[in-house]
Amino acid sequence: MTRVSARGHFAVERPGRVFGVSLLLLLLLVACTPRIAVRPRVPAFAQLIAQLSEEGGYFPSDNLVSNELGYQKILQKLDELNVRGGVYIGVGPEQNFTYIAAVRPTYAFILDIRRDNRLQHLFYKALFALARNRAEYLALWLGRPLREGTERWTRASIADLVRLMDETPPDPSSFRMTLERAYALIERRFGVPLTSEDRGRIEEIARRFYEEGLDIRYETHFRRSWRQFPTLRQLLLETDLTGRPRNFLAAEESFQFLKQLHAQDRIIPVTGDFAGPKALRAIGDYVRHVGETVSVFYVSNVEYYLLQSDAFAAFAENVKALPRTERSLIIRSYVGYGFPHPETLPGYFITTLLQWMNEFVRLYEAGEYRTYWDVGMLDYIPVR
Repeated sequence: MTRVSARGHFAVERPGRVFGVSLLLLLLLVACTPRIAVRPRVPAFAQLIAQLSEEGGYFPSDNLVSNELGYQKILQKLDELNVRGGVYIGVGPEQNFTYIAAVRPTYAFILDIRRDNRLQHLFYKALFALARNRAEYLALWLGRPLREGTERWTRASIADLVRLMDETPPDPSSFRMTLERAYALIERRFGVPLTSEDRGRIEEIARRFYEEGLDIRYETHFRRSWRQFPTLRQLLLETDLTGRPRNFLAAEESFQFLKQLHAQDRIIPVTGDFAGPKALRAIGDYVRHVGETVSVFYVSNVEYYLLQSDAFAAFAENVKALPRTERSLIIRSYVGYGFPHPETLPGYFITTLLQWMNEFVRLYEAGEYRTYWDVGMLDYIPVR
């Protein structure tokens, strides 16, 4: 309590014993209260896409499906190295889902210079939300109606699902209904606004799968390739080195993990250049913000194009800036262009390689990367 002194000043009387006991109890209460970890605030899904993305660019192919038939050949080595958790960064279309299902990260970022790739992954996110299982997802993806209950397909092999799709003709009403539901989910649930041009591009992408089905394959824009790229059917039926199918649609558990990660908004498509000034570094900053490190960076064969455009050093500097550990890995696709890699398998013209990210940084800092041959040959983890 207070009193007024003779000089007119306010003074506080000496606290009594009750105050001392109360203070002691308060201090004991604070000391005994368990600490609650404060989770960092994270932006909403649509806000995060906009926050991380930079200006898109041109790439000389559609890349609607992967062209890397041997993409599963490193999965057994990933298991042996116990590469799990952390944050996954990748590029391109559906191949990322197989790697994400194998690594089981807490977050995954799909970074691609093509804005169409972001739209394609938003469409895939909508399909994951609509589908209850693998059979429904594949049917929605290809615009094929399922005439019977999908529960019977829960334990089906990927070969059975492929056979089912081959025997089911496309249906225009199913295709249109899926497309409209996807638009609604992207805008209303995911919060990503779509322009009329965006809708048109998503429809063009979806229509290619609807019209070509499992025969769809990678195509280049500027010339016909002498190579016969794999069809989606081949990519789905491909196996790891032990002969086990490991595509993300090969096991219901893998599909459900991806469905859950999408539902938590933890697979984020970003537009950006690997060598650009913003996107990859912004992803690294976000990874630090949530207290994680990068476990896997799937770069495909982007390094080949970066070396052609003298942008490789900018890319390597961006990689250096990523939060990583001694266990962080790079997955790359190496095309020998007349010089087969020691890891190349008979019948596969693209070789999937593994490298420790720290070794990549060390070799770059030592000035060892001068050609594309250097990138593929100087350091890799044997998988066979």
